[in-house]
Amino acid sequence: MVGGAPEATYVLRFDGRELTAQAGQSVAAVLWNAGVLAWRTTREGDAPRGVFCGIGVCHDCLVTVNGRPNQRACLLPARPGDDVTTQKGTGHADLAV
Repeated sequence: MVGGAPEATYVLRFDGRELTAQAGQSVAAVLWNAGVLAWRTTREGDAPRGVFCGIGVCHDCLVTVNGRPNQRACLLPARPGDDVTTQKGTGHADLAV
């Protein structure tokens, strides 16, 4: 909205760091706004990844949110209190057995 006031803000956590989010932002948008460009590592070689396509097709932006791995950060709306962590490989190594 031109000349409008910013949406309400709230806090979520990324790898233990508090980040400010605005209502309606995706997790990827919150991370980008905070200067975070990579939040996943590949299965082979631990190469950093973040948003590539931005529309949920490529799966490069996978992240773990509230303990659930393989969430597409570009499509997932950020919610107050979310606990977002960098995803390593498939994201399943950290799950309790």
